[in-house]
Amino acid sequence: MHTFSNHPIGLLPMEQNYDPSKPTIAEFFTGRDIFVTGGTGFMGKVLIEKLLRSCSELNNIYVLIREKKQKTVHERIQEMQQLPLFDKLRAEQPELLNKMVPVQGDVSLLGLGLSQDDIEKMRNVSVIFHVAASVRFDDPLKTAILLNTRGTRELVQFAEKLPSLRVLMHVSSTYSNPDRYVIEEEVYPAYADWRDTIRIAETFDEQTLDVLAPKYMGFLPNTYVFTKSLAEQIVNEHKERLPMILFRPSIVISSMKDPIPGWMDNFNGPVGLLVGCGIGICRTMYCDPNNIADFTPVDVCIKAMIVAAWKRGTEPVHSTTKQDLPIYNCCISNLRNSTMSQIVEMGRTLSDEIPLDKCIWAPGGGITQIRIHNLIRVLLYHILPAILIDGIFRLMGQKPFLAKLQRKIYTANVALEYFILNNWDFKNGNFIKLASEIKPEDNKDFYYRDFIEFDVTLYFRNCILGARRYLLKEKDENIPRALTHLKRMKLLDKICKTIIVAVFLYIILIQFDMLGMILYVISYKPSYTLAADCK
Repeated sequence: MHTFSNHPIGLLPMEQNYDPSKPTIAEFFTGRDIFVTGGTGFMGKVLIEKLLRSCSELNNIYVLIREKKQKTVHERIQEMQQLPLFDKLRAEQPELLNKMVPVQGDVSLLGLGLSQDDIEKMRNVSVIFHVAASVRFDDPLKTAILLNTRGTRELVQFAEKLPSLRVLMHVSSTYSNPDRYVIEEEVYPAYADWRDTIRIAETFDEQTLDVLAPKYMGFLPNTYVFTKSLAEQIVNEHKERLPMILFRPSIVISSMKDPIPGWMDNFNGPVGLLVGCGIGICRTMYCDPNNIADFTPVDVCIKAMIVAAWKRGTEPVHSTTKQDLPIYNCCISNLRNSTMSQIVEMGRTLSDEIPLDKCIWAPGGGITQIRIHNLIRVLLYHILPAILIDGIFRLMGQKPFLAKLQRKIYTANVALEYFILNNWDFKNGNFIKLASEIKPEDNKDFYYRDFIEFDVTLYFRNCILGARRYLLKEKDENIPRALTHLKRMKLLDKICKTIIVAVFLYIILIQFDMLGMILYVISYKPSYTLAADCK
C-alpha cells in the first residue's frame, strides 16, 4: 500500500509503504517474553523503558545482569528503576516495572553463566535483543574476545534452544569494518576466523595475547572493532537457522526527546567533549575540524531497533526471506550532520548560556590539525595547570585529582585519533526505508525520522542540560549562581593570561638586555628641551 501522509510534527511528506494486514508494533509484542543482554548499559536501559511504556501488554522482559559491588541482581535492577529515565513510567504505570525480571549471568561466561532454572524460565522467549558488549577501546584482546565474540556465540547457542523464537537482534557498530571508508549494509569478509580466535583466547593468557594483538588484528585500530567484526561473522553464519537482524548504530549519545530530552549516563562522544570544555579541563583536541561527527540520539536508535524487530518478527515463519540477514546502518550523518568545529563552536556559545557548577576554569581552547601544536597545548593548558591546581588542593588538605583526570583524557584522545582523523560514508538505505513501513497508528510512538528537522542547537542545549542533571548531578536552579562563577573564572583567566604574557616579555627583554635600553629611552629628554629650560 502506497500513500503519502503528513507526520504530525511537521515533517515533509514521506512515502509510506506499510502492510495494513500486519499487527501494530504494540500488538506484535503483546504477551511475548523478551530477553535483553546489556540491559544495565546506556542503550539497554532506554530500550527496556521504551518497550515497557509503549508495548505495555508484553509479558516479561528478562534482563541479564551480573552481581556487582556486593549488590544482588535484584538490588541492581531496583536501583536502575529509580533513575530519572524511568520517572515517567513510575508516575504513570508503576506496575509495569514488575515485568522487568533480573536473570543472573554474564555474557563473557560459557552458557552466559545461566542456571538451569533460569534457562527453563526463559523457555518461552520469542524476541532477543543482544546489546551487551565492552565498548572500551583499550580492553585486553582476551577480554574483548570472550565478551564481544564468544559471548555472541554463546547467545546464539542459547537462542537455538528456544522453540518460539521470532527475532534475534545483534547490536554491532557502524565502525566494525573501519578499514573501509564506504560501509554498505552488508557483511564484509572476515579479518580472522572467529572459531580460531575464540580458541586462542581460551588457550593463551592475557599478556601473551596482548603481545600478539597488533599482528593478529592487522590494520584494525583496537580490540573493540576487531571483536565486533568477528561477532558479525557469527551472526551471518547462523542467518539460515535463526531469524537474525544485524543492527549497526553509530556513536549513540543523549536522547532527543523520548522519554526525556538529554538523557545520558556516560561521557562518550560529543557530550563528553562539551562537558570537558564547559568545566575548563579540555582545551585542545587533535583532529580535522571539518570531520563529520557521526552521532545518533539514543531514542532514535531504540525506536529503529524496535521497528526492525517488529518487521522481522511479523514475517511468515517459513518465509523464504528467513535466509536473508537484514542489516541496518543506524546513522544520520548523510541526513543531518555536524562537523567537529561546529560542535566546538556550539559548545562555546552554550557554555555562556548554561555554565556548569563544577567549572574550574573559564571554557576555551580549540581544535588543531598539527600534532606538535596539540602536544604543546596539552602541556601548557592541561598538564601544567593540573599539576598547579593539584598542588593547591594538597595545601588545602584535599585530595588531588586533576592530573590523573588529564591522563585519562589524553589516553582517551589518543585512542580516538583513528576515528576523529578519518571520515566514513555509511550507507543507510535500509534504515531510511524501514521508517516508511511503520503503520500510521504506530507513528506517534515509533516514528524516528523526526530528527531530520530537529533544531541541532536545541538538541545540544538539551545535551548540556542533561549532562548537568544526570551526569554531574547539578540542579537547574543553580544556573544563575554558575553564571556568576563563570564570570569570575573569565576574569581570573584574563588576569592570569596578562601576567603570563608580562612575565614572558620580561624574560625575553632580560635575555637580550633590552630592558635597560627601553627604560633609558623612556626617561631620556632631548637637548632642545634642556636648552629651552636654560632660557
